[in-house]
Order: sequence, then C-alpha cells, then structure tokens
Amino acid sequence: QVQLQESGGGSVQAGGSLRLSCAASGYTSSLAWFRQAPGKEREGVACIDSIGRTTYADSVKGRFTNSQDNAEKTLYLQMSGLKPEDTAMYYCAADPRVGICFGVVWNRVANYKHWGQGTQVTVSS
Repeated sequence: QVQLQESGGGSVQAGGSLRLSCAASGYTSSLAWFRQAPGKEREGVACIDSIGRTTYADSVKGRFTNSQDNAEKTLYLQMSGLKPEDTAMYYCAADPRVGICFGVVWNRVANYKHWGQGTQVTVSS
C-alpha cells in the first residue's frame, strides 16, 4: 500500500524559499505535486517520473525544481522566488502507471491514485 507524507511547509515572505519533501512508501512510478488555495480547484504544480523526467506548470517554471531521491524514496520540491499567489496547501500525489507525467493529462487530479495529507505554504507580501 502506498503512503505519502509531506513536510516542509511554512510561512515565508515574498521572494523567499522553501523546500517541500514527500516521503513515499510502496510502489510508485509517477510522483507529482499539486496545490489548492482556498476557494480554488486543486492544480498541478510539477510531476516527475521514475527516470527523473519532469513537467512543470507554467506558473512555476524557472522558480520551482522537482527532484527525487530514489534510494530514500523521497520527492522534493524546491521553491524559490515565492509569490503571495503561491500560497496554498501543497499535496504530494502518486500513481503506479508510467507516462502520466507528460502531455495534457499530467495535471489531472483523477490520474493519481494516492495522495498525501498536504502541507501548508503561506507567502506574505
């Protein structure tokens, strides 16, 4: 059974940095970060597959870096240049299928079978 546990959220000022972690247990092939702000739909932030290929939402390209430590089975999201609009609950998501980190489907919530509880990121101006 896959379990995901996020950590690393917090409060920072605009322009600051945070690194989120997601510890995964069980078999996964595709790992993703999503976020959800109050009153908004959950949206994809980044995805990485088992060989390290990544996809990013346009809103975070150049500011966020998605990586994984396969030995530790941990997913990371390094966030820099944070903006108030990045404020949201950040979720780690996983799915055993390959190939869903790309194309038009990577950011669909329904494509990911497993979810963590989330970690809050708050960016003040």
